[in-house]
Amino acid sequence: MLDIYKAKTIITMNPSLPRAEAIAIADGQIVQVGRLSDMEPLMASREHVIHAQFANDVMTPGLIDPHLHPAMAAVILPMEFITAMEWRLPWATIPATTTPQAYDERLQALIAAHPPGELLIAWGHHELWHGEMSRARINQFSSELPIVIWNRSFHELCMNDAALNMLGINAAAIGQREQIDLERGRFFEVGLSYAIGKLNPIILAPEWFERGMQRLVQVVHFGGQTTVGDMAVGIFDFATEMATQQKIIEEAQAPFRVELIPHSAALSRGRTADEVADFIDTLPTTNGHRLRYAKRVKLFADGAFFSGLAQLLPPGYLDGHQGEWLVTPPELEQAVRRYWQRNYQIHVHVTGDLGLELVLDILSLMQDEKPRIDHGFTIEHFGLSTPEQVSRAARLGARVSANIYYLHELSDIFAKQWVGQERAEQMGRIGSCFREGITTTLHSDFTMAPAQPLNSMWVAVNRINCEGNVMGPNERISPEQALRAVTINAATVLGCENEIGSLRAGKKADITVLGADPLTVDPITIKDIPIKATLFEGQVFPIQPITDPQ
Repeated sequence: MLDIYKAKTIITMNPSLPRAEAIAIADGQIVQVGRLSDMEPLMASREHVIHAQFANDVMTPGLIDPHLHPAMAAVILPMEFITAMEWRLPWATIPATTTPQAYDERLQALIAAHPPGELLIAWGHHELWHGEMSRARINQFSSELPIVIWNRSFHELCMNDAALNMLGINAAAIGQREQIDLERGRFFEVGLSYAIGKLNPIILAPEWFERGMQRLVQVVHFGGQTTVGDMAVGIFDFATEMATQQKIIEEAQAPFRVELIPHSAALSRGRTADEVADFIDTLPTTNGHRLRYAKRVKLFADGAFFSGLAQLLPPGYLDGHQGEWLVTPPELEQAVRRYWQRNYQIHVHVTGDLGLELVLDILSLMQDEKPRIDHGFTIEHFGLSTPEQVSRAARLGARVSANIYYLHELSDIFAKQWVGQERAEQMGRIGSCFREGITTTLHSDFTMAPAQPLNSMWVAVNRINCEGNVMGPNERISPEQALRAVTINAATVLGCENEIGSLRAGKKADITVLGADPLTVDPITIKDIPIKATLFEGQVFPIQPITDPQ
């Protein structure tokens, strides 16, 4: 059976045929794109149905988020949200909380409504809006209810005395572990892994984790996405994560696929570095239809951007605080070399310009040791950079996957408190990336940003921050470049450009159906374009009001 869909216009992201009016699909694959009249010979030779349900809508290639975290989302989405920005989720809208007093009031209300004795976890705290968090501050609200305040960055959390006691955390148990401040009840970066280990029996329990994964499926579809990249498989517990994704995404046939990129450091628990690499080598043999590995790996350089732990070049942070390394520079070099020599596509979490300098130095060294063409080395997040680093990245053949939402949420308050106006305006220097010819994509790092590619496009095109100010107008990109960033460029960064990312004969029939044309509307309205449906490998999945899964 041949299914032919008509549309008001079809944006193909294929330069040879940028616009079309109809698309023919069979067995999940595109057979032909073009004018309906040109498909008459095809229709004459095959049984077919012409569908007009999207005749007044706009079709684009299926939208792609190349960097989010299904497991992290599954852990966070069942938590209570107290955030500085409004969050629109398929089942609820969370209002913004922007002052310490408002934060405390919201937390007190959650405590009052929470079952006695059960752990309360609240996600979204940020000190620049909500004030410094500490064990003592949380204790003021309750000495009996165990409470965890998880930072907006996800890279740190604080606990009160009751939570520490519940989890058996004390000075003797912690020993000499780094990046833990027990006096404050604070666990950050590497120290966070210790806290997560204690919390895993709760946050990875089926009733919590599976509910969160079901919510994640709704979030991804709600954003019009047909492919996402899981950019840190194993962040909590490899076996639990994969078993749950298998159940909720593969077996339940979610309307999207997940490209899986292992978190090498997380998989090192109980393994040597070479044993980790050998294990990662075997993962593609486990591929299913929706869950797929390839020769890709995720490594980490500096700390979280949201929590001000990115490593910065001089003049650094204006208040004098310092960033953090997630691994030492020599350890990162060794890890990159290990996977470079195995011809892996390497993705490196790097947020600050000092972190980027280190990563580019390592990439240059790898090219000296073993030159590779089309290596796919990707800079993930790309918070602060210099113009010279962008040019150097282009010369080295690097790609950029940027979290442009940093600019929207953080540029105003970072300008005032941490990095000054000049550097804040130039967060996410993606206009320069396009000018330098770097393959550049946009991601959410969900839950660091909404998993809504149209929202990422809107920020990249307009560069408007949460206070309504235009930041770094020379780094704006065009709507066409922004759509490219969340379609064919995202597919390229994931190594899937021959299957998805544009609409042409032979590719998978992954399509997002929009209520307006993102390339011709007023750019200020891009984020508000209605998403009508997605087609995943030719199957239609309407986007409808969703209720919270229980």
